Amino acid sequence: MAYLTDRKRAMGLGSAKTGTAHYWSMKVSSVALLILIPLFVFTFGSALGGTYEEILAYYSRPGPAIIAALTIAVGFKHFNDGVQTLIEDYVHGISQKVAIILMTCLSYGAAAVGVFAIVKLAL
Repeated sequence: MAYLTDRKRAMGLGSAKTGTAHYWSMKVSSVALLILIPLFVFTFGSALGGTYEEILAYYSRPGPAIIAALTIAVGFKHFNDGVQTLIEDYVHGISQKVAIILMTCLSYGAAAVGVFAIVKLAL
């Protein structure tokens, strides 16, 4: 250990050159959710308790449908980034790669199902 250089000790522990992009992605989605969540709560709250026909009529308007679809898409993107950070911190090796792939598929799949449901209601 006495003859190891600083570079040799840090080998494999350094940057993957994606930390800044990941950080900014999380910050942008956080700010977007800061705006979208209250809008979603107010638009969804006014439709809550209605009959199926009333919900269809309500989400056939572009405003509530766009807010709901954006909230779902941005929310699951933010979820995916957060879970990826957790997996990178606590899981290592091949398990890390498999877990990231599975969580990415799960979050994008859930977002696609949610947006499809909103589009189905809107059309």
